[in-house]
Amino acid sequence: MPVPHPVTAAGKEGLAALLAAPQRAVLALDFDGTLAPIVADPAEARAHPEAVPALARLAPRLCAVVVITGRPAQDAVRYSGFTAVPELEHVTVLGAYGAERWDGATGAVEVPPPPPGVDAVRTELPGVLDEAGAPPGTWTEDKGRALAVHTRRTADPDGALGRLRAPLTALAERHGLIVEPGRMVLELRPPGADKGAALRDFLTRTRAETVLYAGDDLGDLAAFAAVERMRAEDGLKGLLVCSDAAGTGEAVPELAARADLRVAGPEGLVALLDALEAAL
Repeated sequence: MPVPHPVTAAGKEGLAALLAAPQRAVLALDFDGTLAPIVADPAEARAHPEAVPALARLAPRLCAVVVITGRPAQDAVRYSGFTAVPELEHVTVLGAYGAERWDGATGAVEVPPPPPGVDAVRTELPGVLDEAGAPPGTWTEDKGRALAVHTRRTADPDGALGRLRAPLTALAERHGLIVEPGRMVLELRPPGADKGAALRDFLTRTRAETVLYAGDDLGDLAAFAAVERMRAEDGLKGLLVCSDAAGTGEAVPELAARADLRVAGPEGLVALLDALEAAL
């Protein structure tokens, strides 16, 4: 399979740079919706079965591979299947939007303590949801440093999200947190950490000259923006990839509009990784 053609000039330049000098390129990936299919229960998420083999073939040719996710780093490592794969020993996982770090070479995990506001929100959240009339099927995912309220299982996910946005925003603001929206989810988390800051720091540390970043949801907009800024200000070459929920047309419009290339969910990402490895 040939490497898909980016639709933008910047994307074409980024792809050409990656193929010309892969040892100076970073592959940066979101987890849910990009490496792993979206599932009703986040605890059941697993990387696409061909993702790890594809990464294992491609990673040794690159400067680095990093996964940047809102999940706790250890959960992303467990669900991805990266451990015990020698070719992936230098993969890095940045969890909690960069606040946590897993080093594939050592297996060490850096997890700073959560700010006090997270514990306060954890205590008050059930009462706020009850008072707001959260419909049946609404449920909370505890991420340690953040709490995510999901509406995917409700009869009207978008309607439930609209009903809960204001009270959850007020709760977050009372305790110094912010609300990160996503597809059928509102996440209450500390400010300051986002995928853009995490990606920019990683690229600076690795002295990368090229990056391919792939994501699927609103939380990935910060990473897209970071690549756009670094392309404009620092001469970085970048390829921005939007994963569109396995080709169902469910891509987040804001992300798709800024992407250089779209792929059909995790299966499409695997095909892209395979095509890149074959081209190299």
